[in-house]
Amino acid sequence: MPEKPTDATVAPQVELAIRQLDSLFTLPCVATRILSLLNQSQTLPSDLAEIIESDPSFCAKIFSLMHQRGLKLNDESLSIKQALDKLPAHIIRDAILSIKVYPAFGQDEDRITFRKNLIAHCLAVACCARDIAEIASPQISPQLAYFAGLLHDIGKLALDQAMPRSFAAIAEQAKSQKVSSRPLEQKHLGADHTVLGKRLAAKWHLPNQIAIAIWLHHSAAGRISQSMPEARIAQVVQLADLIARQFGIGQSGSYDMPDSADNIAQSLAIDAEQLEQIRQNLTEKVAEKSRVLGLDSANAIQDYYNIIHTTASQLAQEQTKLSLENRQLQTASSYLDFATDFLQSINSNASAIDIAENFAVRWQKFYQTGPVCLYLRPATNQQILEAVVAESPSQTKVICLNAPAEAPVIPQEITNSFAILDAQEYTDWLFEQLAVDFDLKNTKLAPLLSGGKAIGVIVFELRYPVETEHLEEKFKTAASIGGTVLDQACACRNQQQFAEQFAQLITEAGQAQPVTAKAETKAVIEQPQQTTIGPLDALAEMAGGAAHELNNPLSVISGRAQILAEGETDPEKRQMLEQIQQNTSELSAIIDDLMTFAEPPQPRPTKTDVKQILDEAIQLAAMKTRVENINTQLEISDAVKEVFVDSAQIVSAIANIISNSVESYTEKSGQVKISAETDETGNFVKLEITDSGCGMDAETLQKATHPFFCSRPAGRKRGMGLAHAARLIQLNKGKLNITSKPGSGTTVTISLPCKEK
Repeated sequence: MPEKPTDATVAPQVELAIRQLDSLFTLPCVATRILSLLNQSQTLPSDLAEIIESDPSFCAKIFSLMHQRGLKLNDESLSIKQALDKLPAHIIRDAILSIKVYPAFGQDEDRITFRKNLIAHCLAVACCARDIAEIASPQISPQLAYFAGLLHDIGKLALDQAMPRSFAAIAEQAKSQKVSSRPLEQKHLGADHTVLGKRLAAKWHLPNQIAIAIWLHHSAAGRISQSMPEARIAQVVQLADLIARQFGIGQSGSYDMPDSADNIAQSLAIDAEQLEQIRQNLTEKVAEKSRVLGLDSANAIQDYYNIIHTTASQLAQEQTKLSLENRQLQTASSYLDFATDFLQSINSNASAIDIAENFAVRWQKFYQTGPVCLYLRPATNQQILEAVVAESPSQTKVICLNAPAEAPVIPQEITNSFAILDAQEYTDWLFEQLAVDFDLKNTKLAPLLSGGKAIGVIVFELRYPVETEHLEEKFKTAASIGGTVLDQACACRNQQQFAEQFAQLITEAGQAQPVTAKAETKAVIEQPQQTTIGPLDALAEMAGGAAHELNNPLSVISGRAQILAEGETDPEKRQMLEQIQQNTSELSAIIDDLMTFAEPPQPRPTKTDVKQILDEAIQLAAMKTRVENINTQLEISDAVKEVFVDSAQIVSAIANIISNSVESYTEKSGQVKISAETDETGNFVKLEITDSGCGMDAETLQKATHPFFCSRPAGRKRGMGLAHAARLIQLNKGKLNITSKPGSGTTVTISLPCKEK
């Protein structure tokens, strides 16, 4: 392994290699055990739980699958068995079969042994962490602690999988020098297994507290947990890791002398007698888990060959059965041609009525019908309907209709369910307004359903005989596709209206906070926050409404994309559908930010020490910016003692401001000055947070506290930091001012009340 500093290109390459992993390899002995169960016809999904919850690769895969399928993960009672009972059997089978087997064939036996020892170490930490959690005070979920321990070293497993030679060399160097592998990973790869493990945990959507344990189990978890209680799980895993290494169960790849466990045990309220009891039971528990996985199997490779042969035979039989079913499905595939033609013709900028016109033309062409009329349900309390009429594919028009005064626009029989009705019995009011001749005896009416609710109706003249019992089967799929797409188009129209109102409120907010300049050679710009309270409240109310309106169509889009992806065999189309899912997840996260801005919890003010608030804010800002020690200069006047605020909200607000100051420096190492003094009235504490970073011009400063505004290139930040800060300070009856010079820095002044008003 070279001793020279790491090439700057190495770290991105390592992270790319890790991000490309869809799952971790499992060992041949484990694959043999789980395939044996899968091949038994009477095996229930829950029968697989014992193996899955003992193997890091299968366990991580099931957690990821639970997220994909929308199963809620309760940190207090994580249960693989319950999850498997809820998941469809074929989905579980596909997930298990997608796990690749550790490439043991033709490799050095030492590498296989190392992998087994690393799994044994993970089992030891898992069993130990569960025992610790049961007696820790305050108690932590034992199941959560177990899974955090089992998965704490997934970064090492991933490195061993993605770059086995480099990782083997690092492990060998750690062994020869009797040191931890972590600094060697940082030195040679530019990142260590804790950070890479956290990246995988985020990609695979592992529970948040497990991700924290993976990330922080080698850090000062005790100090971090004082302001971040979620980090206590990392303390539990850290203690379990020390005990497992002291006992020499398995091999973690680190060869330094383990630290004393006493300090961590004391911080978790565990006494020496309890600690000894945990140690005494550990070996037996790990041995039982190892037997479940077959880690001591003498003929693992041959057993794996045999089970693969059996599995292949069974899959061949299932393939024959699927071929028969496939031929049956081909009979119905013509219906999908309609959907393909329609969906590919849609312009993303088209209005709902334009899409309706497109749909009516394709309906007429595909089903060879006579004239077609399609109308959409009107908005609440409106009596005008938008409609399209297609006499032929080349002769269409958009019209407005008067809704009937007495009869319902959509017949009650099809409001919430699909049926084909004789149009003449229900829509006399329609034909009275159409200048098109329909053969009423052969004219039918069908609902356009979305989410089980009719959003419109299509009326068409049928020109060939179809048996009544086959009518619904023939037209239902196409009508449902049209209903779903048109519903989304109507939702987009509503969102556009929200966006226009939202933009107007932002403009009003900007106009309500005039920008003034001081008499200096280079203007110093001020933005008095107190002048924006009215527009800010209106903006927040608008944001909440928009977020609620956006959530529904996003859920539909994500759900439909997921269903289509599961049935798609074309890899490129499947990838596109998965990208839609990923982007809707990102949009959901943005909406969560918007909702937090719009509807933050009401503050619960108490008297809190100013120094404590600033210390916690600096620690939180360090985590947000990923800067281990922020360069701060703290000056607190002796007269400053306490403020009357919701400390959690104010800590969050100040942390966002400090983070902005840190980000204003190119290298994130510039100094942030923080001062605190009592104002002349004695009723407020004035905090000043000053940096010498890039500063802001007048236009940027005017929009600095607007939601989603960011002066950086698109895609870099969501721009909610100062918006959240301003909102929280306002709610706590405080004030916020910003002054800034481009190229010279920014000063944020916060006034917080000292006593209840």
